[in-house]
Amino acid sequence: MMSRIVPFAIFVCFVFCSSAQTSKTGVVKSAPGLSAITEKDLKTDLYEMAGDHFRGREAGTVDELKASIWWAEKLRATGLKPAGDDGTFFQFFNMKRARISQASRVSIGDQTLELWKDVLVAQTVPAVISAPIIYAGSGTTSELDKLDLKGKAVALKVSADGINLAVSLPERRYPGYVLRKYGTALYAQGVAAIIFIADEMGEMSWSQVVPALSRGSYDVDAGTSAAVVPRPPVFWVHAGALDMIRSNGAMLKAEIEVERFDYPSVNIVATIDGSDPVLKKEFVLYSGHTDHDGVRQPYGNDSIYNGADDNATVNVALLAIARALKRNPGKRSALFVWHGAEERGLLGSKWFASNPTVPGKSIVAVLNGDMIGYNNPDSAALLGMQPPHRNSSELVTAAVKANNDGPRFKLDTLWDKPEHVEGWYFRSDHLSYARAGYPAIFYTTLLHPLYHTPMDEPKIIDIAKLRRMTEWMYRTGWTIANAPRRPGIDPHFKLER
Repeated sequence: MMSRIVPFAIFVCFVFCSSAQTSKTGVVKSAPGLSAITEKDLKTDLYEMAGDHFRGREAGTVDELKASIWWAEKLRATGLKPAGDDGTFFQFFNMKRARISQASRVSIGDQTLELWKDVLVAQTVPAVISAPIIYAGSGTTSELDKLDLKGKAVALKVSADGINLAVSLPERRYPGYVLRKYGTALYAQGVAAIIFIADEMGEMSWSQVVPALSRGSYDVDAGTSAAVVPRPPVFWVHAGALDMIRSNGAMLKAEIEVERFDYPSVNIVATIDGSDPVLKKEFVLYSGHTDHDGVRQPYGNDSIYNGADDNATVNVALLAIARALKRNPGKRSALFVWHGAEERGLLGSKWFASNPTVPGKSIVAVLNGDMIGYNNPDSAALLGMQPPHRNSSELVTAAVKANNDGPRFKLDTLWDKPEHVEGWYFRSDHLSYARAGYPAIFYTTLLHPLYHTPMDEPKIIDIAKLRRMTEWMYRTGWTIANAPRRPGIDPHFKLER
């Protein structure tokens, strides 16, 4: 125990006692490049990246590639060094898309259900099902315990009871919440399929979730994926299907076919050399993602999902940090990765964490940002700062001190808890690095009602808050870049959801 405490104490002393530099006038000067981070630059870059001309930068489209090429030219003009493949700023990878085929068939009894109109297929997995339907009422524990569900298609009327709907866009997220509420108990009983009968919220969400469900799922062959546990297919039907489901001898028959495609996406990778001849071989990695949702179903007259907060705010913040480090480099080098295909399942970071363009052991810490320009001007969150999600106490100590020295945000701790309904810790690029064993934290100002809508445009961003969040990330990185030793990994770290 003592052998672990002493190095940590040394690191804490360094962070709290000697991270600042003293000028010739005797004035303590921490993070000397702060003046290079300006609201004018942040606003200019934000309006360019999140304008309509890039059509929402959807991963796997020409729009994402156009935005990436343009962004790389901005990096070159700023003086960053390319650190992608073959001497370029780019690290290309293939997304692997799976989509429910229109040739799929679902029927209850003798009635064929029209895909996406009469029935939703909520998981993109192939399946051939012929099973009797057991109606389980509202799916309470007492009701389920009375039934033999093994090998059966269980149908139940869903309810929002116990689900926190006081979050942004609950209609878009409702099927996922419902599956988390009921799925574990049903899977444990060995059901052949699950049929959710829509309640009022389910009916409201129907048109909102069809685009995402019909689009399918995405992955990347990064060589690190955990074994996929086979799950029974999950269907949603309208409330009007209840009588058909409850009829004697009702059978579910389904043949779900899955089509597969490959699409290109790209990470943009750049470096700034450190000033120390030895420590410059190590890197502080700054992380964000360039993609958003592209062009989708309209809200009013607007169908371009610009992604100003999600995640152009972080893209421009990282460029501002790069300007600061070009002016005053730290001892360690800086590595900037603008990931592609984050919205498809953290695919760009998953790829880079498995295939880094610098030696993996040279990456000392990952500072990731996602959505840093909205909500209350004086509040923010640092995810990965408390167990079980904290994987580096030393990195968290540096980040908390950087906040105290600079913006002094009031830090929300609720969203970092495993029981939080949003599972926000698991939905940004730091997760790929934490899983790969790198010290990693996540800066955010959290979700809001404009999240993943066409209303997430540059005009809604609090530029002053964006500057303060940028400064916070920069101050943290500056401390880590100049520390005599790299932050360590906490023992017994685990990812718990």
